[in-house]
This record gives sequence, C-alpha cells and structure tokens, in this order.
Amino acid sequence: MSRCRALVRASIVLLLALVSPSLAAAGRVQCGAVESAILKRPVRYCALLPPSYDTAKMRRYPALYYLHGLFENEQSLVNFGGWNLVEDLQEKKRIGEFLIITPDGGRSFYINSRDGKERWEDFFIREFLPAMERTFRIRATRAARAIGGSSMGGYGALRFAFKYPQLFHSVGAHQAALVENPSQGLSQTVAPLLGRLTSAFGTPPDSAYWQAQSPFTLARKATGLSRLKIYFDCGTEDDYGFNVGAKALDELLRSRNVPHEFHLYPGGHGWLYVAEHLQDSLEFHSRALGLTNASP
Repeated sequence: MSRCRALVRASIVLLLALVSPSLAAAGRVQCGAVESAILKRPVRYCALLPPSYDTAKMRRYPALYYLHGLFENEQSLVNFGGWNLVEDLQEKKRIGEFLIITPDGGRSFYINSRDGKERWEDFFIREFLPAMERTFRIRATRAARAIGGSSMGGYGALRFAFKYPQLFHSVGAHQAALVENPSQGLSQTVAPLLGRLTSAFGTPPDSAYWQAQSPFTLARKATGLSRLKIYFDCGTEDDYGFNVGAKALDELLRSRNVPHEFHLYPGGHGWLYVAEHLQDSLEFHSRALGLTNASP
C-alpha cells in the first residue's frame, strides 16, 4: 500500500469520529475512575461497551485492555475516532462483541517507576483488572482477556503479556517503543524524549533500568510465551526508530520458536499510522478470543 493510500485510509478513520450518534450502532462509551490505594489517587478509564451489553443482561464478555501512547489519555481512542471504527467493524461482523477498556496511564510507561513513587504496574495487576471485572460483566478468565496498545502503550502491552502470560490470551501492539540495546540506542532515540516527559526510568533515564523492564528481557527469559497470541507492527519510517526494535523482537521470537504475527508497513509514528492498522489488531484479537473465524 502506498503512503498516499495509507493517509487516505487513516483520514477516513478519523472522519468516522464525525458520524452522528444516530447512525451508529447501539454500543456506548462509559467513563469513570478507580480509586487506587497503591497510587493514592483516582485513575480514570473509559470502557467501550458492545451493542448487546445493555440488552443481554446475563451475558458476560471478553475484554481488551488498550493502553494509550505517551501524549494521550484514556479518552484518546474515542476522541481520535477509534470507537466509530469499532462499531463499524462490529456492524459488519468483522469483529465480535467484546469490551475495550482504556485506562489513563499518564507518562508511566505502565511500569513501577525506578524511584518507587509511581507503581503503575502494581496498580494495573492488583487493582485495575479486578475492579473492571467487578464493575462490568467481564469473563474473568485468561481465555477472555486481551491487551493491546500503541507506542508507549504498545511497549506496556507487550511487557504485561510477556511478564504475565498466565493472565492474557492475546497481545497486539502498534509502533511499540522498542529499543533492544539501551546502551547504544536509548541515548540517540528515546532518552531525549523520556527526559522531557517522564521520570519512569529515572532522571536522567537509567539505561540499566530500561533494560530490566524491557519486553526484550522478558521475551528472552519468559516461559509460556507459546501460549500467547502475539501481533505487532511498526512503520518503516518510524520517527523514533522503533521499526529497528520491532524487527529485533521479531527475530528474537523466531529464535525461540514463539508463534507470532509481525508486519512492517509504510509510515511514520503517530495516530495516522495507528488509524490505518488498528483494524488489523482488533480483528486479530477477535479471532484470538474465538469471536470470529480463525483465518484472516
């Protein structure tokens, strides 16, 4: 697909955000907050509920936890037109019905920070997942639990899935913030960005702590990865060079004989790229969760 066609497709997805609610399916978005004892503050979230959620009162659903990027928040997927794409795919039976839950990750990179002050990972695993499974009619089993995200959220999604394969059945990541060798690549690509925007890895960023938290480190050591359904993609012209990290992760998983789906597509880094390929990961999750046919 040419760069021009990619931009056109992404623009169409963004324009879906302008569709009148009366033309959309009967799903809805419900936003709220979880009071966290670990973080000592409320954490906002939005839940994208499928069309039958309010009518099939006895039905329980799978859930996809979708983690946003560094410049975004829990409303970004909705505000950028992702909800309209979800409803369109459900209406066309391209994906089945599942909840999509988007927590506010701030600038945390979805980890426990190096200084111990921001224990976002502990919050997500110990408080957020149980809270969502109490609040919504979610099937609280590994087979019904998926995780995904883009950029910082793609990093977080891969990291959670690789660290907790007993909790997640599938993982999907777009343009994940992947740097295989932080001693070489972190200072050139990611450290200037991290130094301005987050203290998750220390100030200045500690390459050893980055490496300790890295999806690469987990992928080299983790057991049970073959149980995961894994999808990730990246743009060939990624602004931060994450395409290099994505290729390295593909090679690492191949060396361990871990089944996965990986794609490099034309494009840079940002929502336009995600908008073009979000459909691919949503269909992947739907198949992995057993809601649509196993074949693409």
